[in-house]
Amino acid sequence: MNSTSPSTGIRQGIILAVLALLMLATRFHHEGTAFALPDASLGIFFLAGLFLNSPRAFVTLLGLAFAIDYLAVTTLGVNNYCISPAYAFLVPTYAVMWFGGRYFVRFSSQGWNRYALPLANSLIWSVSIAFLISNFSFYWFSGELVAVGILQYSIGLMGDYPSYLGASLFYVVSGLGIGALLRTLASIHASRADGLGN
Repeated sequence: MNSTSPSTGIRQGIILAVLALLMLATRFHHEGTAFALPDASLGIFFLAGLFLNSPRAFVTLLGLAFAIDYLAVTTLGVNNYCISPAYAFLVPTYAVMWFGGRYFVRFSSQGWNRYALPLANSLIWSVSIAFLISNFSFYWFSGELVAVGILQYSIGLMGDYPSYLGASLFYVVSGLGIGALLRTLASIHASRADGLGN
């Protein structure tokens, strides 16, 4: 992934564009509904860390996330409940996911038998830390939960964690599966082209 060939740059540009489109399609609705997928942002940042080795990709996706939120609140009438001083903590939240993907890169070429456990560990740890940063920064800095005790808030969060983890797992596994399928199809196409050339 460290190659700087034109084809690598094009491939990374396509991956960034696909991740950006996924964010555009899902970020307006943080909770999934019958008509909208849940927010894919955590999974997107993990996949970006895995596939895009440029920190500029992280900054680009971060800027897109903030632009979508700004548009949603100022133009589309989305409730601004989450916009507070705690909103700044989305930067470390997404950075944790990005670095989780970067950490996993070292294991991704070892084959499926050695692939699943490091992926699960990296993703679960990343999502768990991101969940804690996001939710407890909101508790401490939003000003919205003054009357709620920390213990009561923590107990309430336990019910949110499975869906938080599940959505991230869905997007990351789907992204890896689509990537594997595309690599297989490209390999088949290349071997057929080589066969026709001989």
